[in-house]
Amino acid sequence: MKRLLTLSTIALLLFVGGCNCDDNNAPKDDPRAVDLGLSVMWAICNVGAEKPEEFGDYFAWGETTPKSEYTEENCSTYHVKIDDFSGNPQYDTATANWGDGWRMPTTLEQKELLTKCSVEHATINDVVGIKITGVNGKSIFLPATGYNEDGVPRLTGSYGYYWSSTPGEEHGYLSYGLLIQYDKSEHSYRDWRYMGFTVRPVKDKKKR
Repeated sequence: MKRLLTLSTIALLLFVGGCNCDDNNAPKDDPRAVDLGLSVMWAICNVGAEKPEEFGDYFAWGETTPKSEYTEENCSTYHVKIDDFSGNPQYDTATANWGDGWRMPTTLEQKELLTKCSVEHATINDVVGIKITGVNGKSIFLPATGYNEDGVPRLTGSYGYYWSSTPGEEHGYLSYGLLIQYDKSEHSYRDWRYMGFTVRPVKDKKKR
C-alpha cells in the first residue's frame, strides 16, 4: 500500500467530546446544507449516505460512481492532466450524484473548514469521527471512513479520507484531500488518485 505525506499541513489537536449533529443545523430551504459561517455551506452527510454518521460510497478522484475495487489500472483520471473541476458533472462526484448546486470542495475550502472552525473528537451511534463547529455554533460530523483499496475498506474508525476537487501536481498521479484522525486533521493532504475516498459536498451560498 502506498502512502504519501502532505507537503503543506496544519495539525489541529482534537479534544474528546460528544456530538449533537442533526438536521436542525440545516437551512430550511435545503435540509442537507449547514451554514457554518464560512464561504460555502457544508452537507450534513457524505455522498451515498443518508445520515451524518454513515460512511456513504467511496470514489476514485474525478470519478462519479463507486466501484468494487480501486486500482491504478481502473482509474480513469490516473496520470491524466485535469484542472480543478469543482462543479463539473463530468468529474465532480457531488455534482453528478446530487445536482442542485452541490459540488466537491476545493482544497482551499477544506483548509477554511479546519482553520476557521473548532474541531473535536466525537462519536455518533458508536461511529467515531470529528465534530466541526463554526463560529455561529452550528456543526457537522465527519466519520472516520478510512479508505478503499482493492475493494476492501481500511483504517475505518481511525482515519477519514475525503477528496477535494483540486489536482495535486501536473503529472496526474496525485490529488488533494482532507485527512482526519484521532489526534489531528490535515488539509492539503495528497494521495494517489486511484484510492477510494469519501466525498463531503459543499454548496455556494445564495447571493442576497
